[in-house]
Amino acid sequence: MIKSMTGYGRAQSVVDGMNITVELKSVNHRYFEFTSRTPRSYGFLDEKLKSFFMSAIVRGKAECYVSIETVEEPDVVIELNRPLVKSYLAAYQELSRDFGLENDIKVSGISRVSDIFTVRKQEADEERIWQAVKTVAQAALDRFVAMRETEGERLKNDVNSRMDTILENVAYIEERSPETVKEYNEKLVARLKELLEDTHIEEQRILTEAAIFADKIAVAEETVRLRSHIDQMRTFLDSGEAVGKKMDFLVQEMNREANTIGSKANDVAIARKVVDIKAEIEKIREQIQNIE
Repeated sequence: MIKSMTGYGRAQSVVDGMNITVELKSVNHRYFEFTSRTPRSYGFLDEKLKSFFMSAIVRGKAECYVSIETVEEPDVVIELNRPLVKSYLAAYQELSRDFGLENDIKVSGISRVSDIFTVRKQEADEERIWQAVKTVAQAALDRFVAMRETEGERLKNDVNSRMDTILENVAYIEERSPETVKEYNEKLVARLKELLEDTHIEEQRILTEAAIFADKIAVAEETVRLRSHIDQMRTFLDSGEAVGKKMDFLVQEMNREANTIGSKANDVAIARKVVDIKAEIEKIREQIQNIE
């Protein structure tokens, strides 16, 4: 299915004791570009997220935001400085013995001594954290892809509709072109009679002039190629692959054929149709810029 390069997906869940939120969004870009914002202590997730999302995103500038909060167990470890405690206790006992004081040391008292406790962040189990984040990232990615597919279907329908309009104009040009040769013949005969003041005109001369004119304005090759480009475009739209770049090239070729037809046109009605064709091609080009 054709996908748009614009998408958004968000998922939030508590997994393995962590409240995890993942947001993924993307906009148009010529290639795949990825940036992520994760909590400072979870920087190891950046490359893993990039590799994970690359499997589903071919083109587009994607940004990912990750929030992680521990909800079931602390992510810090408090350690007791045992040597320091022993030193304090020994000093208190010496104070009590030497000066005849009551040794009334309690836990609540000694715990207020600075540096008795050391607080450090618990060593992270990176694989465990990644598996939890990946679960939520997959849910966000599913919603992200669904939005891209929905937008892609809309783009596909719009492009197909515009190509139908182009084909209608091409059919008119193909039907009208022979008529312009016939009209040229009639004008040529009338003009020659006027100039030569003679009702007898050499038929061979007329045929020769008409053949030269017909060859000059012939657009059959261009209309055939234009139809072929549109058939190829429809094939791309139905392929389900990332074909945005290929379609962009085809649009350039379609515009080239339209320009050639316009340069050959010696008829106001055909010229107007060419203008309409080029307008539709430009609109298709704009839409394709958002197709992956």
